[in-house]
Amino acid sequence: MKFLRRNTTEHLKLGKKRKKKQKWRKPKGRDNKMREKRKGYPKTVSVGHKKNKKLRDKINGKTPIIVYNVKELEKIGKGEIVIIGKVGKRKRLEILKKAQEKKIPVYNVNKKFLEKLKKENES
Repeated sequence: MKFLRRNTTEHLKLGKKRKKKQKWRKPKGRDNKMREKRKGYPKTVSVGHKKNKKLRDKINGKTPIIVYNVKELEKIGKGEIVIIGKVGKRKRLEILKKAQEKKIPVYNVNKKFLEKLKKENES
């Protein structure tokens, strides 16, 4: 369940078309209907909304591991997924190629970037 701040759909600055701005903020106003947990208003964060402990901090049931270079790819085992850290284009390409060779799933890769990579390999 995704908890949204009050009125995010009404104001542009609160994230009507900007997903990053749609962050949770606790409703604190005196007459706030969300704070009063009235029927028909969005749910607020409270005890009991946690994920199952086995699924917590996982992506598609796999543990994410941040990788900054090719050497760190060798440490990845089964049940783990790669997230490429803050690296430049050259290193990102190296990590991607090595991951494809070893058939390791990579989570944060732009599809356009992958297509560009395939075109470069063909030519």
